[in-house]
Amino acid sequence: MSDTTSLNRQTRRFAKKQGLLDDKGEPVRQQRDRNQSKEPRTPPGEFIKEVRKELKLVSWPSREEVINYSLVVFALLVVFTGLVAALDYGLGEAIVKLFER
Repeated sequence: MSDTTSLNRQTRRFAKKQGLLDDKGEPVRQQRDRNQSKEPRTPPGEFIKEVRKELKLVSWPSREEVINYSLVVFALLVVFTGLVAALDYGLGEAIVKLFER
């Protein structure tokens, strides 16, 4: 019994399309040519240059925008914390009253 018997029909079809299974549903042994499949690595210096180049293209928010966004996040944090606290208190009291004798 092969490992593919536990695969459902859709997974088997997908595996066949990918070339992982043959017509009988058995796994295909694939040999990887390590030299051919890998791209050469980028040297660290070039990588840093490319990162700096990309960071220059980023649209950074202004100081005012950062302050405004931070205030909005803080206000929403306070509101939602209050909501959760109120729900927690209300539901806790309801449970206590439900099980009181």
